[in-house]
Amino acid sequence: MPIQPITHTRLHLAGIAPTPARPVRMVARDLNASELLAAHSHAWGQVTYALDGVVRVTVGNSTWIVPPQRAIWIPPAAVHEVATLEKARLRALYVDAASAPFRGDECEVLTVSSLLRELVVALTQADADSEREAMISALMLNELPRLSTQPIRVALPDDKRLKALCETLIADPASQLTLEDWAHKVGASSRTLARLFERELGMRFGQWRQQVRLAHAAPLIARGMPLSQVASELGYASQSAFSAMFRKTFGESPSTFFAQVEK
Repeated sequence: MPIQPITHTRLHLAGIAPTPARPVRMVARDLNASELLAAHSHAWGQVTYALDGVVRVTVGNSTWIVPPQRAIWIPPAAVHEVATLEKARLRALYVDAASAPFRGDECEVLTVSSLLRELVVALTQADADSEREAMISALMLNELPRLSTQPIRVALPDDKRLKALCETLIADPASQLTLEDWAHKVGASSRTLARLFERELGMRFGQWRQQVRLAHAAPLIARGMPLSQVASELGYASQSAFSAMFRKTFGESPSTFFAQVEK
């Protein structure tokens, strides 16, 4: 199903900008699969989080696939877009720039604690400008910088030929096509593609494909899919091959990595 862009009027709702007096504001959107919040920016920071469902967040030349156990901090002024890979209850926390929980212009991948999830739900129910809203917001700003960060980032290239390859592989991570096969599809030699991977993404084709598969593993494991099925869905010959690759990359098993921080 093609991604359907959400209109500008739905994206920029009136009266939702955070202020020093109300440093955290929330926009709640229940979206169907394959909807797109088109590329945009704003003066405040944003925590993009889905209570359930899976979203893909793209900022600059990086993209992240975000299941419910994860959230993404997007700094103020960063151009970003959000696409739903499946039906999602999206909850965007807008944070006044002066109260930003992270400094610098880099995105942060957050492991969502049980406390943060409950605070998100509570903020949805709190009355505007109430003492309760202020207390929830303060506790959120205290909790966010405490959350561990374990990024599964997928870099994106600028070259049109390489970008076509990468976007197709993101859509079909189990593809077994070799770099030579891709060369025929995108109109460049395999040697040229190999050079582009090294120059634009700083890694070999196989390494980049591994990152894509890891990113796709997150929502599958989050839904409780058996690791043997995850391995098959992502093109690995066996569960042990997938687990070994995962442990080599992150130093722990997939089940440990994706476990909830708090039960």
